Amino acid sequence: MRALVLVCSLKKSPAPSSSELLGREVLAALSDHDVDGEVVRVADHDVKFGVSTDEGDGDAWPELRRKLLAADILVIATPIWMGQPASVCKVVLERLDAELSEMDDQGRPLVYGKVAVVAVVGNEDGAHHVTAEVFQALNDVGFTVPAAGGTYWVGEAMQKVDYSDAGPKPDTTGAATKTLATNAVHLAKLLADSPYPPSK
Repeated sequence: MRALVLVCSLKKSPAPSSSELLGREVLAALSDHDVDGEVVRVADHDVKFGVSTDEGDGDAWPELRRKLLAADILVIATPIWMGQPASVCKVVLERLDAELSEMDDQGRPLVYGKVAVVAVVGNEDGAHHVTAEVFQALNDVGFTVPAAGGTYWVGEAMQKVDYSDAGPKPDTTGAATKTLATNAVHLAKLLADSPYPPSK
């Protein structure tokens, strides 16, 4: 099986990114279940604003979409900004809106049968809210969300400690990440063996 991690940090590489760190930890946990994959920092690519599969004129989304359609599991890793998913994450969700019109030969959206999970980091509370927003958008366009499909870390309010500086958290974020990976792979295998029925 294959996973794609879309890191929605506002920062381009090689700037440090706690979102990328947690996304890579999710991919490492998935690899324990024989899943390989790739981490892509969206800000490194010229993804245009829009709600189509290709906005033309150098739009990088079609290539990212190709990687997404080749994957069984999509991981969205986003920071929290002002209590919301990062603007880069919202651009990704808007581009995924086009999948509502992209059907297979049995009338199902192309992302039916794909599993989506979410990883969130931030310096204040809001992880549940951000996870809920991203889950709803992903489910709307046809992804399936597993039980315990989110992992997160938030630092103390009004402080500046990043996830990457906070030290290992095996019993909290780490445990949630392992559960996410186990359930995501289990669900992806079930959907591969028994796809959703054709749409009427």
